[in-house]
Amino acid sequence: MSLDMEPAAPVSFERTPPQDLAAEQCVLGAMMLSKDAIADVVERLREEDFYTPAHQTVYRVILDLYSRGEPADAITVSAGLLASGELQRIGGAPYLHTLVASPPLTANASYYAQIVRDASMRRRLVEVGSRIVQTGYAGEGEVEELINRAQAEVYEITQRTTAEDYAPLSDLLDGVYTELESIQNHTGDIIGIPTGFIDLDKLTNGLHPGQMIVVAARPAMGKSTLGLDFARSCSIKHGLTSAIFSLEMSRNEIVMRLLSAQGELPLHHMRSGSLNEQQWTRMVNTMSAVSSAPLFIDDSPNMSMMEIRAKCRRLKQQHDLRLIIIDYLQLMSSGKRVESRQQEVAEFS
Repeated sequence: MSLDMEPAAPVSFERTPPQDLAAEQCVLGAMMLSKDAIADVVERLREEDFYTPAHQTVYRVILDLYSRGEPADAITVSAGLLASGELQRIGGAPYLHTLVASPPLTANASYYAQIVRDASMRRRLVEVGSRIVQTGYAGEGEVEELINRAQAEVYEITQRTTAEDYAPLSDLLDGVYTELESIQNHTGDIIGIPTGFIDLDKLTNGLHPGQMIVVAARPAMGKSTLGLDFARSCSIKHGLTSAIFSLEMSRNEIVMRLLSAQGELPLHHMRSGSLNEQQWTRMVNTMSAVSSAPLFIDDSPNMSMMEIRAKCRRLKQQHDLRLIIIDYLQLMSSGKRVESRQQEVAEFS
């Protein structure tokens, strides 16, 4: 009996990578005994979470049968593997019957699946760590780009660990009640990030965490100015950290517009060098007043989502970032091959 139990991971490990073959066997056995177990496991595990190619293959066939509404027991899975020419590679029909005999209780399938998933996450962490070490020693490429890439790889792992599942309405009501109670007790105060526009803030109660707000209008209608006004209100007036990622205007142009709006100075006078003495004094005073505001501006060209995400994570850790403004979405690059530009912009959103 030839059983393909070599690890599927492409990275060369000096030590045996994290894995739990017994838990994997229990998961697969439970799935072949109970359709309910399949439903529980499929929400937690992917094919690559299994350590051995044999277990990955069995899992794939079980899901294929399940998706077609067919029974996925030892006999049907064996037939599926035989049809694809993979039965002997996984150890033959006897190994499938061994799997069925493995789980103590099919009701524990989700518990075994969590063990398998945890081991998979640890392997991913080891793989990413190894690549980061190799990249560091290679000494090739820009350091900032290497750091961004490393952060993105680690972030991909954390995304799976923090992904939220659906929840019944009954579980959500307590949290919503607490939020509403907090809002009720803040009479007259804005709960979110104030935009600086009184009527808008009355309608929205400010900008809130998790919101993605699109400012849309025809060209030259003031979209960038509106975004800058939001940042001014957030950081200069209320002392909350904001970041502007501008792929169109330079940072000097943004600061000049900010000083013009904050100091009520004509922008064309600033650009043409025709400020009078009173206006010049007001500009200097405005610069002094805004210098300590927690507002960050990045005008790096052709930024990718990965780079912006990495920079925002650093700002959140170091300065408690509250508001992000991107001007504007269509100028960003994903760094990936996509079928159309429309698909790429949709991915950013």
